[in-house]
Amino acid sequence: MNDHDHESGFDPGFERQPPQDLHAERASLGAQLTASSAIADVLGTGLRPAEYYRPAHEKIQDAITALYAAGDPADPITVARQLTISGDLQRCGGPGYLHDLVQSAPAPSNAEYYAQIVREKARLRAVGVALNRGSNMVAAAEGDPAEVIEAIQAEIIAAAGTGDAPGASIGLAPVASSLEATLDAIEAVNQGTVPVGAPWGFKDLDALTGGMHPGQMIVIAGRPGMGKSTAGMDIARSAAIRHGLGTAFFSLEMSRTEIMKRIISAEGRVPLHHMQTRGGMTDDDWTRTAKTLQAISQAPLYLDDSPDLTMTSIRTKARQMAAETELKLIIVDYMQLLRSGGGQRYESRQQEVSDLSRSIKLLAKELEIPVIALSQLNRGPEQRTDKKPMAADLRESGAIEQDADLIILLHREDAYDKESARAGEADFIVAKNRSGPTATITVAFQGHYSRFVDMAADLRAA
Repeated sequence: MNDHDHESGFDPGFERQPPQDLHAERASLGAQLTASSAIADVLGTGLRPAEYYRPAHEKIQDAITALYAAGDPADPITVARQLTISGDLQRCGGPGYLHDLVQSAPAPSNAEYYAQIVREKARLRAVGVALNRGSNMVAAAEGDPAEVIEAIQAEIIAAAGTGDAPGASIGLAPVASSLEATLDAIEAVNQGTVPVGAPWGFKDLDALTGGMHPGQMIVIAGRPGMGKSTAGMDIARSAAIRHGLGTAFFSLEMSRTEIMKRIISAEGRVPLHHMQTRGGMTDDDWTRTAKTLQAISQAPLYLDDSPDLTMTSIRTKARQMAAETELKLIIVDYMQLLRSGGGQRYESRQQEVSDLSRSIKLLAKELEIPVIALSQLNRGPEQRTDKKPMAADLRESGAIEQDADLIILLHREDAYDKESARAGEADFIVAKNRSGPTATITVAFQGHYSRFVDMAADLRAA
């Protein structure tokens, strides 16, 4: 084993040579030293210097990249000078090795092909390291097995990410590398050639936010009885049933049967109280239920009502689902019932909720999908005259308000005043929108169907 193996995390007792292709590494470097167009092709694959197996090759790629970024030519002479400045020239074989790379270089047009081979081998080495670490974790494991499994899974996923396609996140990168993709995205949205984001299912809310966007942590909060679970299920129905988007709904409050009753009621316009009353279902109710079940059965909607749900288990299940299906949205109902699930002890519940909030945000970024966390508000609204909630009313932690990209607060006047002129109306108060304006969206609340709908839809389907 050489020093590079130990730096890569391989066990010194590992009998086989780690995956590598030195011919491809030399071909990639030689092509770049021959033509600047080859440098652009190689960097376009996302290849990083650290992905070379030989430390000398890593240093040479470092020098080539630095010269290219500065707009200077990268040939054996300039690269040798760059390596001299860094004190690495002799460790890289001296000027003679650089000239040997040029002499044995293939056609510059093949540089991208060789760079991809280098990346593939680096990815395999990273998987080997992850498996080795996982084995050590199992051997030394103490405490919650779920936490160990989640940590090993994170290692494997991180290793798999080593070989991400061009355009995936690879750490620090010059802003110039993101300009073209950003302009393409802006143009596509403005021309209407791609969906702006996962739809909410509420026209005015979609118009305000452009839908739900990848990586967003979205908080929907309200006092008990305001309908936060109902709103969460409305969004899940819209995404999965109407738009065919893979949606995972984690419930710490209701059983799977209760969730399904509410979904059938909302989707099929079958009064919820008919389902819960002996002999309450009419022939029309059964007909609507049958039609609704057919639509629901074909939807990519996944429910989890496990009584022992923790943030650790949610992360693990979400990662598994993302690897097996086209997961596009996660909804957690609700945050204050959630526990971290790890072995860490917290000084206060506020500290744990802060950690949960951060974990939800990181999960959204990792899977590049929106994650909705339903949340409860404290008693602040009851203590004010107008009863309207504010973001500061979020219960147990200000970290939720800080971490969230979007906060929607639910308010119904008729919940406090049965004689209100706004009976049957509800406000979705967009109290925070990191990517746009805030506003109050008015919708209709149809409690008998366990759903919120657009006001226009309410007139058609009441």
